[in-house]
Amino acid sequence: MNGAARPGPARIALPVGDPNGIGPEIALRTAASLAGRDDLLLELYAPAGVLEATAKRLGLPLPERRQATAPVAGDGFEPGRVCAPAGAAMIACATAAIEATAAGRHDAVVAGPHHETAVRLAGIAFCGYPSLLARVCGQAEDSVFLLLLGGGLRIVHATLHESVQRALDRLSPRLIEAAADAGVRALTRMGVASPRIGLFGIDPHAGENGLFGDADQRITQPAAQSLRARGLQVDGPIGADVLLSEHRHDLYVAPLHDQGHIPVKLLAPRQACALSIGASVILSSVGHGSAMDLAPRGGADASAMLAAVSRLASLPGAAG
Repeated sequence: MNGAARPGPARIALPVGDPNGIGPEIALRTAASLAGRDDLLLELYAPAGVLEATAKRLGLPLPERRQATAPVAGDGFEPGRVCAPAGAAMIACATAAIEATAAGRHDAVVAGPHHETAVRLAGIAFCGYPSLLARVCGQAEDSVFLLLLGGGLRIVHATLHESVQRALDRLSPRLIEAAADAGVRALTRMGVASPRIGLFGIDPHAGENGLFGDADQRITQPAAQSLRARGLQVDGPIGADVLLSEHRHDLYVAPLHDQGHIPVKLLAPRQACALSIGASVILSSVGHGSAMDLAPRGGADASAMLAAVSRLASLPGAAG
């Protein structure tokens, strides 16, 4: 899926995410739901023994196509527990799947939900799958962005999992432009030619000509002018509330995390798809968390992961 569609079935790698969350369960449920399809080869990546233990505990079938990384260190495998070994295992599985995809074994990656605290406890710098994907692919972290899909919305985020203050310190016209460019390339490969772009302001009312701050005068306005000068259809910066209420754009650019996540998750609860765009490997993830409270009980809803796998299987070359 890195470019033109290739003949034969779509080959998807599925690292399960945090092994102590619902990732192993929904990965198994997804594999079971898609078993027998001749247009799809799904291969699961999990710490050694995790899928077997989860399948036995919940009475789920165990797929033949699976790759085992090293087991979760020590006593770290315990559904519902937030701990460093589980965070390290999640990174190891995702990295192995990305590397295998870059090497040509798979066409794309659909990654299970992670728990950022567990990763930080492991001492690993991590602020979401886009940054991990960039590092594994040898790219600058600010060249890969999150495109959140759901509820009829497509919103690309210039910044992601970091404090608002750090995001404001990092935001620049160049970063806004890069996010918009990545979003346009992704939509073009999805079949949306010449997408109409709505650029959210940073401050309320996009600063209202400096009345509520000068961030938009310094950052989003120059970015919008540059994008329009290159022939892109860009409205804004305008307040996110106004732009979203108009329902007339194919792609929105959100400077900050919550500006994009709140509307998508409000309109598509547990159904959102998070697509990392701008890297040499296509990676999608579910738009929900690892649900540590639900993991020990079972009964997790796998529909978001099913949707993510189906979307990548049917949209070759959906990122670039």
